[in-house]
Amino acid sequence: QVQLVESGGGLVQAGGSLRLSCAASGRTFISSAMGWFRQAPGKEREFVAGISWSGGGINYADSVKGRFTISRDNTKNTVYLQMNSLLPEDTAVYYCARSQYMLDIKEGSVADWGQGTQVTVSS
Repeated sequence: QVQLVESGGGLVQAGGSLRLSCAASGRTFISSAMGWFRQAPGKEREFVAGISWSGGGINYADSVKGRFTISRDNTKNTVYLQMNSLLPEDTAVYYCARSQYMLDIKEGSVADWGQGTQVTVSS
């Protein structure tokens, strides 16, 4: 069992930035694709960004391309999501997730979820 702990959420004005961190325990982290999902009030959870085990393969939802950057540091067992130019529509609970696979992550392939961290963007 891999434990994922998110941090870095908070309240920010539109146009501002936040960096989310996800600290993972367990040896499986290094061999797993990782990602971020989010869930806004009244909506389904949706994919935000994913990164392969080596960091060489990255994928973003169209809604965040050019604004968000996912990265990982396997020496620290940590995944990051740098969020710039934030919009009110980015308001959601953000979840870190570990994939069953090495190269990519989808909602159906998630093996472990973090507890979530709230991001609120004011207009």
